[in-house]
Amino acid sequence: MSPNGKASPLAYKANGTTRLYHHEERPIVLNPYTNPKDVVEASVCHVKDLENGQMREVDLGCGKALLVKQNGEYYAMGHKCPHYGAPLVKGVLSKGRVRCPWHGACFNIATGDIEDFPGLDALPKFQVKIEKERVYIRASKQALQSQRRTKVMAKCIALSNYSAAITNILIIGAGPAGLVCAETLRQEGFSDRIVMCTSEKNLPYDRSKLSKSMDSQAEQIFLRSKEFFHTYDIEVLTESQVVGVDTKNKMVLFKDGFRMEYNKLLIATGNTPKTLKCKGKELDNVFTIRTPEDANKVVRLASSKNAVIVGASFLGMEVAAYLCEKAHSVSVVELENIPFKKFLGEKVGLAIMKMFENNRVKFYMQTEVSELREQEGKLKEVVLKSGKVLRADVCVIGIGASPTTGFLKQSGVALDSRGYILVNKMMQTNIPGVFAAGDVVTFPLAFRNNKKVNVPHWQMAHMQGRIAALNMLAQGTEINTVPYLWTAMFGKSIRYAGHGDGFDDVIIQGDIDELKFVAFYTRKPKRRFLSYSRMTPCVEHWRNDEVIAVASMNYDPIVSKVAEIMSSGKTIRKRDVETGDISWLTGKGS
Repeated sequence: MSPNGKASPLAYKANGTTRLYHHEERPIVLNPYTNPKDVVEASVCHVKDLENGQMREVDLGCGKALLVKQNGEYYAMGHKCPHYGAPLVKGVLSKGRVRCPWHGACFNIATGDIEDFPGLDALPKFQVKIEKERVYIRASKQALQSQRRTKVMAKCIALSNYSAAITNILIIGAGPAGLVCAETLRQEGFSDRIVMCTSEKNLPYDRSKLSKSMDSQAEQIFLRSKEFFHTYDIEVLTESQVVGVDTKNKMVLFKDGFRMEYNKLLIATGNTPKTLKCKGKELDNVFTIRTPEDANKVVRLASSKNAVIVGASFLGMEVAAYLCEKAHSVSVVELENIPFKKFLGEKVGLAIMKMFENNRVKFYMQTEVSELREQEGKLKEVVLKSGKVLRADVCVIGIGASPTTGFLKQSGVALDSRGYILVNKMMQTNIPGVFAAGDVVTFPLAFRNNKKVNVPHWQMAHMQGRIAALNMLAQGTEINTVPYLWTAMFGKSIRYAGHGDGFDDVIIQGDIDELKFVAFYTRKPKRRFLSYSRMTPCVEHWRNDEVIAVASMNYDPIVSKVAEIMSSGKTIRKRDVETGDISWLTGKGS
């Protein structure tokens, strides 16, 4: 059965012909309790120990589980988020799902399936029974130890019948959007050929770790193993750059001259880091962090040396924080006067800046780089327009990125004025059969009244990849997720949910100097209607300001709570959060 419960055969086109994927071809789900030695059963609590809307972490002797009671029913599942291992008991329970307190992933309490991202795996689901007013859980020991479950997937039928130059599904890009698209297709029973291509040499990896864990080798941050792709017949073409798309003939041209025909296409090429335009930008020890190899080189070159970071972006600040304990000195050059001012507001930006300064990071604000000077072919100094000269053995550029869409110029795929691919809520472009997802798209954001936005978040790319896959299968599914992001610096995390573009005010609760706070970003939505007065033919009326985003440090699970409220379609007003009493938001119940 597919996750949406539909049991009708699905029709797909392979090489121009239609075949049906019948029920008997679907993978068989094995009973997880067939091996008695792998099963544990334990009494975990009295039936009255848990109220409706409560969660409890319980120990079964050989591992822990999350026990949930909602609407009088008990549910048991893995207690750790498969993404980074967050304790789900500290998350948010609402309407049949639990949301991770760290990064916002959501899991169905009845099935364990992942419903919002980040992460790829579901939770293991355990049996619950009630006997003599005691609650018992029966679980697989292996599942208790792994705390994750890969959903059942189809495989490609008769792969050997395909020509190397023809595929049913072609995915350009091997980031989270592309990978989730491929996995979702297999989870939904799609059994024809799927090809992913990437210009990089690595299999899909966790790019969010490049600036947070710069020592990590590529193999350590792979999202899936080589064996996984082989098992589920998802072909990955590495070092295969696409240089053109012929949407009329459904064909893609690669840099080496190879051509591949497709039936459905997903474009998920992400962004390309911007570079400096000054003299010296081509020097070997000047980097944009794009690959694991880039990050590894920066760490080696910065060890006990002088590092200069250009751009107080999330990437730039994460790199600066990571290098602090390794480099002799770390300097940050930024055009604005306060880091994150446009994104997090002045007060939050100043608090973060102070945290960095307390960790020996030196800021050079409201200036730019005019020259990168070399000595014997290597970077030695960064010259600023202010006249200041900084010693530098390595320089990292973090001044933003632009969409990787240059290869689409002759394709007919519609782009916006900044070069992002325009898609609808089903991730469809203006060309039938061509979809796009991830950092490369502009799409209608549901909770901001379908405002067309670009949201370059790790979580959003996952969800867009899933939505694209479902609509490749003609399921008519629209995206309705709330953006969620996080950053980690000096062992502290900032969590953020919503879309605060254009915020008018910031309401801060907690102690921002102690870095234990929550910030609500509000905006005055306008509603206009005509007046019958001749003197005032058009009167503008203001509704109460609404919260459009939230950020926090050391205030879990409030960001996940707000994300869940926004996801339900409810509105949080400014008056609800500016009184100082936000206890109604900090609870973990439904």
